[in-house]
Amino acid sequence: MPGRDRILGRIRQNLGRGPLGEAAAKALQARITAHNRNLVPARSDLDHPAQIDLFQEKLEKLAATVERVASFDNIPLRVQAYLTGHNLPGKIKMSPAPELDAIPFKTVPMLEITRGAAFVSDDVSLTPAFAGIAETGTLCMASGPETPSTLNFLPENHIVIIRASQITGSFEDAWDRLRQKFGAGNMPRTVNFISGPSRTADIEQTLIMGAHGPRRLHIVIVDDEPKA
Repeated sequence: MPGRDRILGRIRQNLGRGPLGEAAAKALQARITAHNRNLVPARSDLDHPAQIDLFQEKLEKLAATVERVASFDNIPLRVQAYLTGHNLPGKIKMSPAPELDAIPFKTVPMLEITRGAAFVSDDVSLTPAFAGIAETGTLCMASGPETPSTLNFLPENHIVIIRASQITGSFEDAWDRLRQKFGAGNMPRTVNFISGPSRTADIEQTLIMGAHGPRRLHIVIVDDEPKA
């Protein structure tokens, strides 16, 4: 018996509950598959260019930095400028995700790019985002062999590449995209929602950056929208 079934079985046993009846099971399944939406804030009900602007505005209010580029060709020089501006080493641990293969890092030979999961020795990571949520300025990150979650949390400096077309209005929209890509019952092992760099004020209400993850979060939005 899988561990999940054992855990849920013990919970049912301790609650004095047996297997669900047919009617209850059908009602539960209907609720799971309906994907009913809760109240969605009206602030994200915008045309797509305005959603991109809101996404950037919200992220910057959360102490992240954001810049926009016209194409993947612009990314190497912009990444190099970001690292130089923060006096960071030119070594990057990059996700093995194939969507990052289009970045021509060979045009900037001063950058040292390795790919794979992050380790504590890595100062800078570069990853793709699965989606961006304008409602709150949040990145949706789906884990997998090509997008290991360690890249999102171990390095103190996290650079995220997201296409403009991946930015959507609400959390519900992002979940719709996840279900569309992975299929019902086949969600990634982990879905992380990231809004700004890591921070905490648990100790004497003093704000500390980078307590549980990156100290800096930099987002590069690649303009892949069709021109009018």
